[in-house]
Amino acid sequence: MFLFESISWQAWVAWLVVLVALIGFNELTRRYRAAGWAIFIILPIVLTIFVWPTTAGGDSSTGTWFHWVKVYSALAGVLGFMLIRYHKRVAANRFALMFPPLILAINIMEACIRDFQVGAMGADGMVDGVYMLSGPWNWMNGIAGLINLITICGWVGIFISRDKSKDMIWPDMLWFWIIAYDLWNFAYVYNCVGDHSFYAGAALLISCTIPAFFIKKGAWLQHRASTLALWMMFTMAVPGFVSDSDYAVAASGEPAALFTVSAIALVVNIAVLVYQIRTMVVRRRNPLRDELYPELPAYQHVVQANAEELAATAVDKAV
Repeated sequence: MFLFESISWQAWVAWLVVLVALIGFNELTRRYRAAGWAIFIILPIVLTIFVWPTTAGGDSSTGTWFHWVKVYSALAGVLGFMLIRYHKRVAANRFALMFPPLILAINIMEACIRDFQVGAMGADGMVDGVYMLSGPWNWMNGIAGLINLITICGWVGIFISRDKSKDMIWPDMLWFWIIAYDLWNFAYVYNCVGDHSFYAGAALLISCTIPAFFIKKGAWLQHRASTLALWMMFTMAVPGFVSDSDYAVAASGEPAALFTVSAIALVVNIAVLVYQIRTMVVRRRNPLRDELYPELPAYQHVVQANAEELAATAVDKAV
């Protein structure tokens, strides 16, 4: 294949298992608060003390500073969202709504720094347990990530659903931004941890995009934080799964493949930026203060899917 070396049937089965497991555990922790506390608080404490110091050591492919920062930043996002979801006073604080875009921006920035770092090191061989090839693709995709970061908008419209799951709904985070994020993030993983990208790129990104499009619309960031935390905890504990097992899939390492995925990510993110600027100018809206896309059918569909919850929130505010 263009992106990867040969993919065995065992790897395809494992890919499907990973995808289904991530979606399943995301749904479990989304719907049941106790499951969320157990998996995102108790389990990480146990793993931090007894497992990760051994499995994610310096000689491991997940023993780099980035992986350690990533697992805890993902968990911080999940726990922060749970505070907003389950505590009315926190959700009512307008400053609390700045946390979701802030933690998202931090996670994107971490990856951009890593892409630029790999681009600057001139790598052509094994680095931190994985094969890396530095090139213009790292700089292209780092720029794509920065564009993705600055096009985050509409967090002032975040609200909490009034159903049992109490999801964090972000109507202005629409499909085109999500697709731009997915393309950029896949290119990042492919550039910097290529041999992990079959799972950490494709399966992981699809595991949060499917729920956002088909299960609980408008809650993409919540899905993303949960699935990312789940995956990072797993790979920190079992790093050999993606690098040294019958299920491992190596990236092709071809410059053409690296260039292509980064170029696509850059072009799509530039298109989203241009569209956002056009919307801001035509509609005279400020992305730091306003929602940008309430006229779009996709936005309205998200709101309608949560109409009951939104109406209840409006009543509360009126009272």
